[in-house]
Amino acid sequence: MSSESQIPIDSKGASRRFAVRLSLFYGATFGMIGAHLPFFTVWLKAVGIDAWWIGVIAAVPSLTRFTVLPVVTSLAERFSLRGALIVTALATALGFAVIGTQHLPFAVLLVYVVTCSFWTPLIPLTDAYALRGVARFGLNYGPLRLWGSAAFVVGALACGMLVDVVAATHLIWVIAGVAALGAIASLGLQPLDRPKAAAAAVKGASALLRDPGFLAIIFTSALIQGSHAAYYTFASISWQAAGLNGLTIAGLWVLGVLAEIVVFALSPRFTLSPALLVVIAALSAVARWLITAQEPSVALLAMVQLAHGLTYGLTQVGTMSLLVRHVPIHMMARGQGYLAACGGIVTSVASILSGMVYAGYGQRVYYLMAAMALVAAGVMWLARGRLRALAREAGTGSR
Repeated sequence: MSSESQIPIDSKGASRRFAVRLSLFYGATFGMIGAHLPFFTVWLKAVGIDAWWIGVIAAVPSLTRFTVLPVVTSLAERFSLRGALIVTALATALGFAVIGTQHLPFAVLLVYVVTCSFWTPLIPLTDAYALRGVARFGLNYGPLRLWGSAAFVVGALACGMLVDVVAATHLIWVIAGVAALGAIASLGLQPLDRPKAAAAAVKGASALLRDPGFLAIIFTSALIQGSHAAYYTFASISWQAAGLNGLTIAGLWVLGVLAEIVVFALSPRFTLSPALLVVIAALSAVARWLITAQEPSVALLAMVQLAHGLTYGLTQVGTMSLLVRHVPIHMMARGQGYLAACGGIVTSVASILSGMVYAGYGQRVYYLMAAMALVAAGVMWLARGRLRALAREAGTGSR
């Protein structure tokens, strides 16, 4: 039985509080990712961990997404979504603090596995919580989510400035500190009632995995987001090797996220179907990785980074819109769990392969990423008709 309390639907104050508190939590959570994503691998290298181990360690979040994460999202759906967010946020902060005390590859790997078991469910749980609020209060997902992207910019810039004035071996404490802010922000999340579900719908929860339309959504998203594996793991390392300083590296990351913020902010005005948005995102990823493989100049690289608004932001907007139309709201946490699990499988394989390919071929690893995105475009293009028909049957429109 959930302990979450009822919130009056017609209360503008409740809607405003929900939006503000969720935006703060998105900000703290993605602020930590902004510190972690560009510079965690730099910290790993600084403490003496080689490229092969870095590739394996970087694959851990993806692995936990399809092992531990579905269990956590299922429990959250059964008991308390807000409670699960608080527990996972607190455990994440503690886990990164412990990682900072470890320098041996296997020790870092072991503690990182435990930490990621709590950390990786945070985003799908937060998205499920957000979509529940979107349905309840009539809000838009994009404007809520953009605060996470804005905080990512702050986190990346802060680490970018710090990497030039403090030893790289201390970057882990910045990551742990921002994670602690996320734990504090989680305590302010507003309770939401659990949506009522029909008995037949509850029994058929696993039917999501037998629905070709739902499978097309999560597989396409996994391929596009997974195609970022080499970028997330080795971009900062390769840019540092090319002589770029920490602030320039952070600036390149920030350019991409600024474009992402624009996409989220404008998303309520998009009129194309969600499926077509995802196809556009996939084709943008193909172009982005093919250009990145050519080791472009800093000026061209800065232009290419703006494509992140399409390859990541548009994929997220399109995927969330498809999920709202095709997943019952009371099953949203489970649907997010399946999405994250599929993404975890694809991204973990891509991350491990990128470590091996990068070690031997450097920037040519991005050809593999481009191929993944091309397959994603094909899958969603073929599935778009079925998804449109299912949306009409569900009464959610054809968009």
